[in-house]
Amino acid sequence: MMRHPRVWMGLLLWLTLSSAHAEWAVNMLPGVTEVSRSVFDLHMIIFWICVVIGVVVFGVMFWSMLIHRRSTGQQPAHFHESTTVEILWTVVPFVILVAMAVPATKTLIDIYDTSESELDIQVTGYQWKWHYKYLGQDVEFFSNLATPSDQIYNKAEKDEHYLLEVDQPLVVPVGTKVRFLITAADVIHSWWVPALAVKKDAIPGFVNESWTRIEEPGIYRGQCTELCGKDHGFMPVVVEAKSKEDFAKWLAERKEEAAKIKELTSKEWTREELMARGEKAYQTNCASCHQPNGEGLPPMFPALKGSKIATGAVADHIHIVVQGKPGTAMAAFGKQLSEVDIAAIITYERNAWGNAMNDMVTPKDILAFKQAQE
Repeated sequence: MMRHPRVWMGLLLWLTLSSAHAEWAVNMLPGVTEVSRSVFDLHMIIFWICVVIGVVVFGVMFWSMLIHRRSTGQQPAHFHESTTVEILWTVVPFVILVAMAVPATKTLIDIYDTSESELDIQVTGYQWKWHYKYLGQDVEFFSNLATPSDQIYNKAEKDEHYLLEVDQPLVVPVGTKVRFLITAADVIHSWWVPALAVKKDAIPGFVNESWTRIEEPGIYRGQCTELCGKDHGFMPVVVEAKSKEDFAKWLAERKEEAAKIKELTSKEWTREELMARGEKAYQTNCASCHQPNGEGLPPMFPALKGSKIATGAVADHIHIVVQGKPGTAMAAFGKQLSEVDIAAIITYERNAWGNAMNDMVTPKDILAFKQAQE
């Protein structure tokens, strides 16, 4: 009688698992780089060695149990300390380990060889986004999660790349050795793209190196693989590989955009323009903590709607956005965002959700504040 509940529980578990829609993966990806394929081949070599060892060991064990069972009248042998057996179980594992170590060592040497790179990119982890800086190219930008909030809160159907899409992917040229200098600005993150066989921890105060040479144009996705806070799952990595010609065009366009953003600092802005830009910048950089409606998630993430910061002195508002607040989750956005975006966000926060302060902060105000802090 006691078996029936277990049977029903087992049946229920089987029905639950059989109805799951998650993709079942049973192996690694070969990848799109020479190193990633080396890692895959190494994995398969060791896998088949383990399979052979398992078949031999269990085969001998089951054969011995079957042939030498008591019912056949077998008598146990009496012996002690077989030199031949001891030599075999020492030499055979040693040979197997050497056979595994040779390709593993070669692959590790390739993974750590970051010399002679043709393009250097600094990757910095922030809670919860990535910053990419093309060294020597005067191009840098943040890459933020682009999955709509309606999908996250189950108000809309989740698409194919749910939580794996960004507003600005990292763009690199194919056939080019790209070196990544990986660090973090707040807590420990980890930059991981399986198809490239690149996974490195991003640690504040340290710079870890890795590299890749992508052979095929395409889009390759990954994630932060270090538990870095409450929104750890909202920190994807997207790498777009372009042909060298298309990459050169993209880089030229980004340089032009960077120059235009610098020019915007001196532009005379209206409050309506700042509000429109600020709403978009707020949704990208602030809404995950303070919520799209400004009501926050107290006590960890205080509300901005009706808060002393958003309705108080402008100087205090600028200070906390630019400098952050030590000991809390409020990051310093002074180095993360342009003067234009910071001014737009502050203007939006002071006039949205019924705050109605009817004032504005310009990019010149932010620039003046930064210069005064130097």
